[in-house]
Amino acid sequence: MEMLKKENLLMNQPKADREDVIRRCGRMLVDSGYAAEHYIEGMIKRDNSFTTCIGNHIALPHGEEAYKVDIISTGIVALAFPEGIDWQGTVVYLVIGIAAKGDEHLDIMGNVVDKLETGDDVKKLVREGTVDDMYVMLCGEPS
Repeated sequence: MEMLKKENLLMNQPKADREDVIRRCGRMLVDSGYAAEHYIEGMIKRDNSFTTCIGNHIALPHGEEAYKVDIISTGIVALAFPEGIDWQGTVVYLVIGIAAKGDEHLDIMGNVVDKLETGDDVKKLVREGTVDDMYVMLCGEPS
């Protein structure tokens, strides 16, 4: 199964509540066959116990370690919020939901860190980029 599908890259999303965004990411992971329903609660618990905001206006919601059993295969979804959303006191423009078996997601996360070095890079991608731009940024290559 593909780790990233273009239909799971959503640009120009309206402002939303942090927990609703995490649930939406989780629902997308479940609906795409990457995780079981229970994984969504693990994502909420993880972010409530330790924020998944990593800086540069990016959040990476994922499940707590105990919920790894609910992962079927590694998958990633991304939502772009041009107006930004409040993530426990920090403004986030890009939310990347992750369900990862082992270390399979690290290449994609490496691409995120390499290509979005500053908050301005993130804002530019979110406000001016396309689904194709997001896909290349995450995967490092066009589909």
